[in-house]
This record gives sequence, C-alpha cells and structure tokens, in this order.
Amino acid sequence: MIPVKGYAGAKVAVLGLGRSGLATARALIAGGAEPLLWDDSPEARDKAEAEGFTLTDLGRANAFDGVTSLITSPGIPHLYPAPNKILARALEAGVPVDNDIGLFFRSFAASDWDDFETMPRVVCVTGSNGKSTTTALIHHILEVAGRPVQMAGNIGKGVLSIDPAQDGEVVVLELSSYQTDLARALTPDVAVFTNLSPDHLDRHHGMGGYFAAKRRLFSEGGPDRAVIGVDEVEGQFLANQMGMGPQDDRVIRISSGQKLDQFGWSVFARKGFLSEWRKGRQVASIDLREVSGLPGAHNHQNACAAYAACRALGIAPKMIEGAFGSFAGLPHRSQLVGERGGVRFVNDSKATNVDSAAKALQAFPRIRWIAGGMGKDGGITALQPHLGAVVKAYLIGHSARDFALQLGKTPHEICETMAQAVARAAAEAEAGEVVLLAPAAASFDQYPNFEKRGDDFVAQVQALIGG
Repeated sequence: MIPVKGYAGAKVAVLGLGRSGLATARALIAGGAEPLLWDDSPEARDKAEAEGFTLTDLGRANAFDGVTSLITSPGIPHLYPAPNKILARALEAGVPVDNDIGLFFRSFAASDWDDFETMPRVVCVTGSNGKSTTTALIHHILEVAGRPVQMAGNIGKGVLSIDPAQDGEVVVLELSSYQTDLARALTPDVAVFTNLSPDHLDRHHGMGGYFAAKRRLFSEGGPDRAVIGVDEVEGQFLANQMGMGPQDDRVIRISSGQKLDQFGWSVFARKGFLSEWRKGRQVASIDLREVSGLPGAHNHQNACAAYAACRALGIAPKMIEGAFGSFAGLPHRSQLVGERGGVRFVNDSKATNVDSAAKALQAFPRIRWIAGGMGKDGGITALQPHLGAVVKAYLIGHSARDFALQLGKTPHEICETMAQAVARAAAEAEAGEVVLLAPAAASFDQYPNFEKRGDDFVAQVQALIGG
C-alpha cells in the first residue's frame, strides 16, 4: 500500500467504493486521514461496511463542512454529460476534487529513496486502443530484464494498492481518459500516447475534450520522455507541442506504417519489421512477423510503444526482442485460444468499437468473424473497407440484424448466441482460416462485461476442441 501524504488529521470524502475507492480509503487511513465514504449503490455500501468502514451520506445537507478534498472514482461523471449530484455539490462548495491517480503521484516518493542507488521510475500509458497490451508488454519486458516492476491503474491493482518502491523499481500504469482528466498531479518519468479514435465522447463532450483529457498526462508535469504515436493528427500535434524541434530526442515518435527516419528518435513498424532510428540512422531492427503474442499492425504499434518506453529506461534491444518472443498476450485481446485442423480460434472480445474491430480484421488473412452485441452509434458501416479478409460473418446479440444490413455483400449468418456462432464458424472453417471474435459492439445485451463475453467464447471453443 502507498499511504496517502498531505492529509494527516484531515477529513477526506471518498465517492465510489469499487476497487479504486476502497483502496483509496485504506491508503488515506494509513496516511492518518479520516475518510468519509459513500457510494450511490447499496451493494457497494454493504461491501464497504463488511470490510469495517463507516459510511457517511455525502448527499445530506452540510456533508462537505470541514472536508479537505473529495476523491472520486473514475466511472463517476464530474463534468459531462452532467456532474454526479454529490460531486456537483463539492464543486459548488469549492472543495477540491481529485482521484486516486493524483493521490498516488503526491504520495509515491518516500524518504528511504535517499538510500537507493537507482531512483524508482513511473511509466504511464494512455490512448484509445492498445493501452492494456502496451502496459502489460512493458511490464513483461522489464520482468524479463530483471528489473523490479509493478503494474497497476486501469489494469491489475489500484494504484494505491501497490507496494512501496524498491531500489530501481519501475511502476507501469495504464491510465484511461477518465483517470487523466481529473488527477491533480500527473508526473510520470515516461509517458506513452498510443493513438486516438472516437470513444467516450459523451463523457468528454466530443473529440476535443477527449483529446484534452489524454493530453493532460503530458502537459501537467512534463515527463522526461514522451513516447507518442503519430499515426493520427492529434499525436502529431502532441509530439510537436512536447518537442523543441524534430531532433529533440526527449520525444520518441512511434508509428505502425510510416517510415520515421527524419527525427532525433523514432520507432516504427513496416511490413512486419520494427526499426529504431536515432539521429538519422537505424540502430536496431526486430522481425515481428513470427511473434505470436502480437499479431497484426495494431499490435505492432503496441510493440513499438513498449519498445520505445523500455529503451527510454535503458533496456537493450536484444533483451526486448527476446521478451517479445515470450509475451503471451492478454486475455480478450488477440488471445489465441487454440487450434484444430489448421483453424485458429482468437478471442478479441475487447474489440468493443469499430476502430479496434477494424484492427483485428486486418491482422489475419482469412477470417470467420463473430460479431455483434449492443451496437454503438453508426453500427459497423465504417468497417466496409476492412471486410476483405472476412470469409463469412456470424452475428450475435441485440444488433445482429442491424449489423447484417450493414455488411453489404459479405456472407453472413444470424446466430443469436455465442454457442451457435462458434459451432457454425468451426463447422465451416477450413485450414488456414481464423475464427475471430471481434464484436465491434458492447456486451451489455447478453453479458455484464466484455470479459464475460470473451470467457464464454473461450469456453465454447475449448469444449469444441478440447482443452
């Protein structure tokens, strides 16, 4: 645990009692603060009381009298589409609002660091797609390299639940736009921006607000190194803002598809090969084509981001290359579930939007595509240019019939359930093809989350092929 500093003897309100909220409450107590806990959900309140916490109704009159700060969970709206009513009262009362990420950066450094030979470092990863894979890959590379490392944030533990730092340790944090938007302190040593595509637009009131939330990771504290994907104009703009010119190697530009040989430091992947360039010359190259845990151009971008972050931490190219080979990937993100008769089964349940589904559809040459669920605005119309590898689509869930109307000439079948879709795709698939779950939709019509949807796919496949 990281005890929260700066609030000893103070009353600190905590709104939202999920994983991060309860971890925050424990860390506040460890730092000598008095947390006042509340959640709009009776189930969450019951869980907190079962752990021994006392609840305080933050919705009552004068609830914020004497309160030093309000710490809110990332899922609670603070501005758009409208602030949570309790959070709005804190804003009206002038009570500073923060989150666990802000508390972490205020509290992570400790007095015993004076005795360390190598200062601990913090790497933060944000962006629209690939955050989790990039974060996990950085963590994996550092483990292989023998560096003490912890992973937290939007993946793994809550940030205040990690252990105090060891000599030379690296903490790798995945941060969503909800987390970067509100944190009052953001001071990573290395900050990574993977890419940007439309998502959470209601929460950020459009693309401008969404990008602004991501940009705060770079603008608030100023990282020593900024690793920035430049395949969209927002990344190009951010790289321009962070650097003093094209040769400023404090900015490492990354790309999947572009040759970036004119900058002070860049890492890019083209035709399956990752290249590192510094000051006009290539210094390293890695063949990514046979790295089973990182299939497709989107994962090659993730590889570039992780490679650049680890190079910024001093890890040698050969060490990174070896770690790529042993990276198994993450569940629900281009996860190879199994193979039968030359047919591979891949679980990409995390592909909940059109952009991430498009990347998955470009990763394999011949695809039996399982898609559907609770479709988002626009459905899958934007996927038309990416359907060339789809042999046939098998559609499930609430939006199955809407998706069928948007597939054009692509062969398809409405299957309704995951079990039927897996059975039909497996029965028709031929050697060399991939049965791919990449839903391009939310899961909430049939499953509580994308993980449960992916778990169902895995269970159906394993029952079919044995495993």
